Amino acid sequence: MNGIVLLNKPPGITSFQALGAVKRKTGTTKVGHAGTLDRFARGLLVAAVGNFTRLMGLFTSQGKEYRAVAVFGQGTDTLDPEGAPSGTGPVPERNEIEGILGRFRGVIRQRPPEYSAVSVGGVRAYRAARAGRIVELDEREVLIDELVLEDYVPPRATLRVACSKGTYIRALARDIASALDTCAHLEELARIRIGGFRVEEAVAPDDFEPARHLIGAEELVRRGCGLARAALRPGLEAHILSGKTLSDGLFETPPPAAGWNAVFGEDGRLLAVVERRDHRLAYVMVLGGR
Repeated sequence: MNGIVLLNKPPGITSFQALGAVKRKTGTTKVGHAGTLDRFARGLLVAAVGNFTRLMGLFTSQGKEYRAVAVFGQGTDTLDPEGAPSGTGPVPERNEIEGILGRFRGVIRQRPPEYSAVSVGGVRAYRAARAGRIVELDEREVLIDELVLEDYVPPRATLRVACSKGTYIRALARDIASALDTCAHLEELARIRIGGFRVEEAVAPDDFEPARHLIGAEELVRRGCGLARAALRPGLEAHILSGKTLSDGLFETPPPAAGWNAVFGEDGRLLAVVERRDHRLAYVMVLGGR
């Protein structure tokens, strides 16, 4: 059983725990997800079942959109509601927040939270922080496509953020508050979009039904999720399934220079995913499953 599942993770459980019902109902432990959501967060989690776990790279690299509620004037060590209080500060006016947001649009440099899964010297940052060690994380470039203050009832600000892979919304709230000479933490966080998928399409983990909610490769191609179709010439399925050398002559139309390309068999099976590397075709994976 192979496919993609759009889950609506509730708050209070980990992303790993949200996969439990999918594993039970599909009868496999070969289930993974793209883009971890913190325990306190809710919203869209793209999960993969069976051989489709190899397609997770399609989703981890895509842009994401969030709605967050930041509480200004009170910080926590984890930058979320599960952490210990770490300081207080003034509560800014609405015009002050709106006036500062422009600094955080576009390409910015961001330091991940100390309590994060970033690896430092082979140890997860959150493990080192919980052990009382000083965690020094390097800044990284991230892209903030949209940053909008949707509502403000002091001290709570509702922000909508569209951003690149690797962006920490907790760190964004921290840095906005710091620019206003105060502190903040996230009270709520919801992921509402990953690439072309939206949370409105997602199902609660306990309501998942394989026959209804598994998304196949054909649908991924149709939805333009970074997966295009490469039309294989008749009679060449065995060549692909055995992982033999690729060439443009195997296809009705040569796969383009950019992106991943799904190779289907005559019966609709997804046989492989290929891409062009240094002007040559290469396998991303060979599947052979539906």
